[in-house]
Amino acid sequence: MATEAQGESSGGLVFHPMDQFQVRPLFGGDHVAWYTPTNVTLWMAITILAVILLLIVGSSRRAMVPNRRQSIAELAYGFVYKMVEDICGKDGVRYFPYVMTLFMFILFANMLGLIPMSFTTTSHIAVTGLLALMVFVTVTVLGFVLNGAAFLGLFWPREAPLALRPVLAVIELISYFVRPVSHSVRLAGTMMAGHAVIKVFAAFAAVALISPLSILAITAIYGLDLLVAFIQAYVFTILTCVYLKDAVNPGH
Repeated sequence: MATEAQGESSGGLVFHPMDQFQVRPLFGGDHVAWYTPTNVTLWMAITILAVILLLIVGSSRRAMVPNRRQSIAELAYGFVYKMVEDICGKDGVRYFPYVMTLFMFILFANMLGLIPMSFTTTSHIAVTGLLALMVFVTVTVLGFVLNGAAFLGLFWPREAPLALRPVLAVIELISYFVRPVSHSVRLAGTMMAGHAVIKVFAAFAAVALISPLSILAITAIYGLDLLVAFIQAYVFTILTCVYLKDAVNPGH
């Protein structure tokens, strides 16, 4: 930003809202290889550990009168199970563990990213892109395994006039291969935008004249980000269910 360069030279307000998304090695140095433990690695591991603590450790006693952790685990279980059953039908319930894992990982990654000084792993397209690609490959392979060549009927709109079918088939094919892009960019872009806005208002809080307004804005945006963190996990999961439905029942 031009104002940042001017601020650095004049000693004014300087802020870099995108610095919070930089991938850094955990043990010093600047070089990042595929095997280098980074802040992304750390917070993905913390996310997985948090999911395990809630779903496995938190509900291990299975008390008739559940505690808070067991209640949250049961609520999440029922919420995702109902989603899979409603969208994919009874035949799709067998894939519930996969969908549940995706939902919990994304939800916890989004929520943990709201902790001050943490790192939002789902703000990186490398993470969300891999999750979306896993869904794409799984759905495609599953579609051919369950339906064989009949899965290609997904791209051939039989209800349309015969003359339009080839054109619509090309459009359907393109939209199918664009799925991983839209699936991943939506999540990463939303999480990155929310955190960047908070960082901008946090920088303005250093100005005494407008600091009260900045703090109010940060509080409001933080509350909105809490809602967005859940909504984006829900949207990613519900789209996964819609894609699974195409593989399980391509004719519907």
